[in-house]
Amino acid sequence: MTVRRVAVVGAGSSGLACIKICIDEGLEPVCFESSDDIGGLWRFKESPEPERSSIYRGLVVNTSKEMMCFSDFPTPADFPNYMHNSQLLQYFRLYAEHFNLLKHIHFQTTVKSVTQTADFSETGQWEVVTINKNGDWVRHVFDAVLVCSGHYTHPVLPLSDFPGQLTNFSGRCFHSWEYKDADAYRGKRVVVVGIGNSGGDIAVEISRSAEKTFLSSRKGAWVVGRMSTNGLPLDMTAITRFSYLLTLLLPKALINWAAERALNYKYDHRLYGLRPAHRLLDRSPLINDDLPGRVLLGGLVMKANLRGFVDSGVVFEDGTVEENIDAVVFCTGYRGTFPFLPPALSQGSALCFYFCLPTNPLLFPPSLQHPTLAIVGLFQTKGPIMPIAEMQARWAVKVFTGKTLHTVLHTVTKGGNVIGMCVPLSHLCPQRAALQVDYIPYLDFMAKEVGVRPNFLLLLLRDPVLWVKVVFGPCTPYQYRLTGPGQWAGARHAILTQWKRVAQPFKTRAVPEPETRASVLFNPWLLALGGSLIMTMLLSRNKISLLLHSAA
Repeated sequence: MTVRRVAVVGAGSSGLACIKICIDEGLEPVCFESSDDIGGLWRFKESPEPERSSIYRGLVVNTSKEMMCFSDFPTPADFPNYMHNSQLLQYFRLYAEHFNLLKHIHFQTTVKSVTQTADFSETGQWEVVTINKNGDWVRHVFDAVLVCSGHYTHPVLPLSDFPGQLTNFSGRCFHSWEYKDADAYRGKRVVVVGIGNSGGDIAVEISRSAEKTFLSSRKGAWVVGRMSTNGLPLDMTAITRFSYLLTLLLPKALINWAAERALNYKYDHRLYGLRPAHRLLDRSPLINDDLPGRVLLGGLVMKANLRGFVDSGVVFEDGTVEENIDAVVFCTGYRGTFPFLPPALSQGSALCFYFCLPTNPLLFPPSLQHPTLAIVGLFQTKGPIMPIAEMQARWAVKVFTGKTLHTVLHTVTKGGNVIGMCVPLSHLCPQRAALQVDYIPYLDFMAKEVGVRPNFLLLLLRDPVLWVKVVFGPCTPYQYRLTGPGQWAGARHAILTQWKRVAQPFKTRAVPEPETRASVLFNPWLLALGGSLIMTMLLSRNKISLLLHSAA
């Protein structure tokens, strides 16, 4: 069985990486993108489009540019460390143009079905049916398929949880998938339900325009800003191999205590109504720079979980009622589904099962005789998504071409486990918990399979300067281009200069150096005079002592 032609579904960040990696391995990628442009989730549209991802106008990434970039294509030095969605889309365009990826993409072509061919048991091939903008249906046969369509396309709007209560409610209820900006809520009273990253961002944004904004949370959250000590990006200082080693050596309770104490030093989570029941390391924190400040100013009010609706208001689980509510925004997540896949592969229970397997770094369904289909990017982690998705693609293509064994299937069959790769978290949603992985161990596991994990002992002996940067510095994606298949000659330089690119966006004003005047206290004449006085006092004391001694 030889893999040559690979179908890539979606031209977002994962899809672009998959195209490039297929080309690197000598394969023929054919990408199908239902819209008319690249970018996927990060391409802002004025109006949401059915069965496509949708973002709000002011969305800014939660991970810094050096941590989230493609491993062989650093983000331009003058880009801000945390990019607006339009700047991230610009970065994708630069990447696609640099590696000449656009010619492999069929725009305005929707994948309607992906099924096994009649001779799948022998060939491992897939039949892909598409429809283009002219309405033409086309049947294709591919040796392998990489699904990169994302899982933020089908919003979960829990209106059925409030039977009969919305009939007389005068306000508007909608999912954050429909939200674009806060202009429509100027002078309104708004309730935002859900305290994930989207819920926090939207609540803060609306609170700057609305008369009053209420943020309803079932469990609360630990709130972490993007900025670390000295104003540096938080993930650049926190996600390091040395830090991860400390988490393995130190008691988890001690780490939780120290980290929570540091967060509460900035703003008391209990006082602000934010404190959750879980400990900091048990679930992903809320990344938001402005939420506590909006609470402090009174523009945003923390409330308990939403219980129901009345004619013009809402009722919370603590019994409080807020009247004259104009809108309720549900930031209640998405349903991970892939309607073009066979039901056995696309249903939520199946996805949850595959990802619950602790050694399954990609959705290679164990039921498949040949691992020639993979879903890229379907995971959650406390770190940037793009480097993991890129590594998933590198690993999948190696499996497709037979250059690495599909060891995961054998490991699962034997009941083995990769220690530290998956994180058992106390999520309210079991399926979301099944998607949670630990950032560095997960990357290293796949990197070892691909043959690109750094050899730290060898690196220490050959290049101790680089070793220090790799072990104690941020775990940037360039580390996985230092050696092995896909080695990039610029990886070492990218690591050694990564902090220069962090500093570059700040260099917009020449900062004058303070005048270096010699201190008066260190004037040589004063020092000489002081020394003379001290010597005189010492000599005088000795002379007086001698006189007293002779008199006695």
